[in-house]
Amino acid sequence: MSFYKYEANLLTGEKLSMKVFENKTVIVVNTASKCGLTTQYEGLEDLYKKYKDQGLVILGFPCNQFANQESGDSKEIQEFCQVNYGVSFPIFEKVEVNGKNAHPVFNYLKSHLKGGILGSKIKWNFTKFVIDKEGRPVKRFAPTTKPEKMESYIKQLL
Repeated sequence: MSFYKYEANLLTGEKLSMKVFENKTVIVVNTASKCGLTTQYEGLEDLYKKYKDQGLVILGFPCNQFANQESGDSKEIQEFCQVNYGVSFPIFEKVEVNGKNAHPVFNYLKSHLKGGILGSKIKWNFTKFVIDKEGRPVKRFAPTTKPEKMESYIKQLL
C-alpha cells in the first residue's frame, strides 16, 4: 500500500488522487479555523512558498472532531484560509481523522506513524505527517510543533 493510491476531495468538490504528488515531499495536516493553533496556517504557508519549487507540497484537511473548532462549510473554510492566512496550498473537504469514519488517508498515515501516549490516534488539530518522495510516511509532528521547527527536517528530504 502506498500513499499514492488514495484520493480525497478538494474544497471545490473535485476529486484529487495523491498520485499527482509522486516525487514530492508532502506534509499532510489536519486543520481547524477556530483553534489556538490556527496561526500555524501562516507557518505552513511560509514553508510552502519557500520550498514548493523544490518539491514540497502541503495538504490541509479541515477536521471538526476536536472541540468543534472547524464548524464551517467548504466555502467558509476556503474564505477563512485565504483571507486570514493567504493559504495557497491545497485544502480538502472536511474529514474525520479518528474513529470508524476516519478518512482513509489518515488511517494509512496513522498505521505507519504512531503518536505518543495515545498510540496512533490523532490527539488534536495540526498534527503533521511527512511523506517522502517515494510515498513513504517518514515522520509525525505533534500539533504543538510549529512549522518553522520542521524546516530543517523538510530541507533534508527535498
